[in-house]
Amino acid sequence: MVSLQTPVCDFGRLAPDFNLPGVDGRRWSRDDCKGDRGLMVMFICNHCPYVKAVIDRIIRDARDLAPLGIRCVAIMSNDPSDYPEDSFDNMRRIAQELNFPFPYLLDETQEVAKAYGAVCTPDFFGYNADLQLQYRGRLDESRKEAAPADVRRDLFEAMRAVAATGEGPRDQIPSMGCSIKWRED
Repeated sequence: MVSLQTPVCDFGRLAPDFNLPGVDGRRWSRDDCKGDRGLMVMFICNHCPYVKAVIDRIIRDARDLAPLGIRCVAIMSNDPSDYPEDSFDNMRRIAQELNFPFPYLLDETQEVAKAYGAVCTPDFFGYNADLQLQYRGRLDESRKEAAPADVRRDLFEAMRAVAATGEGPRDQIPSMGCSIKWRED
């Protein structure tokens, strides 16, 4: 397992479009997923210890952002051939068990992860209402273990500012996680 950090936010970069199958049986585009005030695109997977440590906080933040006009989408781009826990059937099972309040999509070709520049799980891309990138940072200070419950909610606070002003904070701390499991060509 390779641990990586995300690059610095490229403010203003437009969110690439996508058309991916969801575990709910329908196809989703970027515009289907966005809210009136913005969009949080999250690259996650089922097997990553970094994601497992914070999945309950990801769900909490997605629920708390929805009334602010920020909708969320989770995309799984790993090659599941070496990580069966990341299979589409297991994606469906996890989404149902945890009652995901956002679409959970499969990026089988990995083209969407490449278009976004995703490098790890979890990797967060926060966009304003014009789909301009405003946040590329961490959820909170959790790593492979969840941080104490009272830590600052970096992602939530940043996206609350995006919902209110259209702009994210200039100082952002990178997300850290397992590398995307790229297909061998």
